Amino acid sequence: MTAKRVEIIPSKPMKKADVPAFLTAIAGGNNDPRTELDYGTPFQLLVAVVLSAQTTDVAVNKVTPALFAAAPDPACMVVLGTAGISEKIKSIGLWQIKAKNVAALARQLLERHGGEVPAEREALEALPGVGRKTANVVLNEIFGLPTMAVDTHIFRLGNRTGIAPGPTPRAVEDALIKRIPPEMLKPAHLWLILHGRYVCKARQPECWRCGGAAWCTYKSKTPHS
Repeated sequence: MTAKRVEIIPSKPMKKADVPAFLTAIAGGNNDPRTELDYGTPFQLLVAVVLSAQTTDVAVNKVTPALFAAAPDPACMVVLGTAGISEKIKSIGLWQIKAKNVAALARQLLERHGGEVPAEREALEALPGVGRKTANVVLNEIFGLPTMAVDTHIFRLGNRTGIAPGPTPRAVEDALIKRIPPEMLKPAHLWLILHGRYVCKARQPECWRCGGAAWCTYKSKTPHS
């Protein structure tokens, strides 16, 4: 879920009244967006998001089919263990730490939550390898809550487009929660991620094909090359 970070210079804040129109424009009619991580169950999504730290979704999707075939649920993941998990995920970044965390979180799910993924932020963030961003993804994708997981894409867009400038991911998250209409918060999380991944790219935004350019406050809009 990550992209190479480049320096972000905040634009002036977008008018709050323009936020709904901007989001509608970048949504492009995709009213029910879905994460690009492949998963079949809440547990599998949780594991995939943990694996995606500092790694692309594409890379994670290459390793999870074999991992989930061997260990589709917490009990099987505990049996597979750190060594077995490691063998399945060696092609992604930080695999040693991630293997240890996945084994530990599977065990804790069994011991504390009956093998189910909890729907509470505090319980999620108590799991090994699960921070605020990961918890927000799970709460949004699985439980339909209006959370905002600020990854590199959303942090960049928050500052570049002016929709929610802020010096830290948490500052951008809080600003987005305040500025986005409540009914748009759940899908807006993925609208922003997908827009940052495919249009408002890190190294050079493709402003000429951005539906939201009319409301974006980024001054150095790029012309069609």
